Amino acid sequence: MRGKKPVFESMTKYMKVGIVHFMAYPATMKGEGPVLETIRKLAADDYFQAVEISWIKDQETRKKARSMLESSHMTVSYGGQPRLLTTGLNINDLEEEGRQKAVAVLKEGIDEAYEMGAAGFAFLSGRYDEERKEEAYQALLVSTRELCRYAKSKGNLRVVHEVFDYDIDKKSLVGPAALAKRYAEDITAEYDNFGLMVDLSHIPLIKETMEESLLPVKDYIVHAHMGNCVVRDASLPAYGDVHPRFGFPGGENDTDQLTDYLRLLLDIGFLNTAKPPIVSFEVKPFGDEDPDIVVANAKRTLNLAWARV
Repeated sequence: MRGKKPVFESMTKYMKVGIVHFMAYPATMKGEGPVLETIRKLAADDYFQAVEISWIKDQETRKKARSMLESSHMTVSYGGQPRLLTTGLNINDLEEEGRQKAVAVLKEGIDEAYEMGAAGFAFLSGRYDEERKEEAYQALLVSTRELCRYAKSKGNLRVVHEVFDYDIDKKSLVGPAALAKRYAEDITAEYDNFGLMVDLSHIPLIKETMEESLLPVKDYIVHAHMGNCVVRDASLPAYGDVHPRFGFPGGENDTDQLTDYLRLLLDIGFLNTAKPPIVSFEVKPFGDEDPDIVVANAKRTLNLAWARV
């Protein structure tokens, strides 16, 4: 069924509800910290059908985490974004040495994604100089082709580019919907293991409406995030791409916006009963907020939003 949800139908028929582990529990973002304890919390919560993990630097910890996830019956996806954001590497670096370093770090992430039994591997494009934007784009294409080729040589892992803001926080090349569409068209013309990730929290940062952001790339969306941001005033707490909880003061997204987002994803056929996609919360505790309460906030918000779709 496309574009219409029967009343009271379970959301699990249309999507695998997931959560970005390293954002909900940011102490793990650098591949260390309470990785096992926090993965266990999510794996023990049957609200979630999917979890997005990132690098885990210790091999023995990775082994234990994989065992835990294997027994959980969850779909695992791998977020390579921290490998770039915490190191300052850029896959569209115009200096070839820097570009190659970034690609090498992501290839290590692809290896780890396979090790952890992940279905997808996500990354983002880097910063750019407006005057050399086309050169940066061509460098992005070279890097992405390398990643797709490498992933395909080892199995069926999907390579996923997450669309970020281009001039506020991450200042990534991709970016606006028009460029995201061009990029997806260029890569999928050669590789069938590539797609785009959209994020509710990034849409206000890109300064597009939901329709402007999603409709041009609807045929290339393979993964979606749900979250919030603060963008209307740079002096406000959590300004930028910080992923505060739903209902955060000055935030852009709450139940109404999540409802509209899910409706549109359903209308374009992304949410579907034949092959439900991963739709994950990307929420982060702000200040001294309790991560577990922020996760509970997200679940409550989704329950309310889905009831209204």
